[in-house]
Amino acid sequence: MRILITGGAGFIGSALVRYLIQKTPHRVLNIDKLTYAGDLSTVADVAESGRYRHVLADICDKRRMVEAFASFKPDAVIHLAAESHVDRSVDGPREFVRTNVEGTLNMLEAARSYWMELNAIQQASFRFLHVSTDEVFGSLGDEGQFHETTPYSPSSPYSASKAAADHLVNAWCTTYGMPTMITNCSNNFGPYQFPEKLIPLMMIKALQEEPLPVYGNGTNVRDWLHVEDHVSGLLACLERGRAGESYNFGGNAERRNIDVVTAICSLLDERLPRKSGSSYSELITYVTDRPGHDFRYAVCSDKAERDLQWERAFTFESGLAQTVDWYLDHLDWCEDIQANRYAGRRLGTVGVTKLAS
Repeated sequence: MRILITGGAGFIGSALVRYLIQKTPHRVLNIDKLTYAGDLSTVADVAESGRYRHVLADICDKRRMVEAFASFKPDAVIHLAAESHVDRSVDGPREFVRTNVEGTLNMLEAARSYWMELNAIQQASFRFLHVSTDEVFGSLGDEGQFHETTPYSPSSPYSASKAAADHLVNAWCTTYGMPTMITNCSNNFGPYQFPEKLIPLMMIKALQEEPLPVYGNGTNVRDWLHVEDHVSGLLACLERGRAGESYNFGGNAERRNIDVVTAICSLLDERLPRKSGSSYSELITYVTDRPGHDFRYAVCSDKAERDLQWERAFTFESGLAQTVDWYLDHLDWCEDIQANRYAGRRLGTVGVTKLAS
């Protein structure tokens, strides 16, 4: 297949690009405007492949998107490009609406114009796969899981913008008949994740002997999915998914945030002990909670496992160990980001300040 990927220099997108070029015969066009979270070093291992090409462009530029479809002639689209950092959405929601809503609209319209010019057989096989998040469903209590039929109830500007995008994708399928699909995933982790996210952030701060800030009392629960399992699911969806359907991908690995942080500390204690001889867990400190912080996410993946024959290769423990080892081997990559794009300071404090006052 000829697969057009948006956001292919980001965390999940780059894992997908590497997977497709290294493990399949498919051709890939990667559209990424290289914001703070996009980095071509993440796809350097496959950049020389004749089946891969990167285009520097913004999905909000409709003309460029139309040109990309016309020149590449994709058989499928996997739309990952998005603003995805919740704390940043608290500080600046407008950019999230622009990229996640307007950008998705542009992609849908460019795809529809292209799709309408295909012959009947090509139209039937074409797919527009929109990659979303479990956060669109809101927050769970102590029990239950998110299913594909769970009503939407987003809590943050980020999740609200992704929910809006999901609804647009469904509308383009219902109204225009364009064959779209949506996937909603739980928290991803693994190599090349931007160090603003929990796992790499805690690792870097621990190695620098800085406090490890845990929101609230650390009891918020997330379901963790290794990024390589996620991208294998995306390909399974593209190959075996039905148009008009949505599929959930979860890790079946619910953990409290504090337990994730202590697990990271334990792995670092084994691999790179502190000079003081004490555990990295002594650096844990509790900070004012994020505004609108959802209590618990848990994702049911039964439909994807049944209909797509999707299987996970990682447990949380094996995936976390692999991830910690990768970051220890790539500290120069993290140091470059810290020096030029993100120094580790807390974001999303606008809402926190208002709550405190």
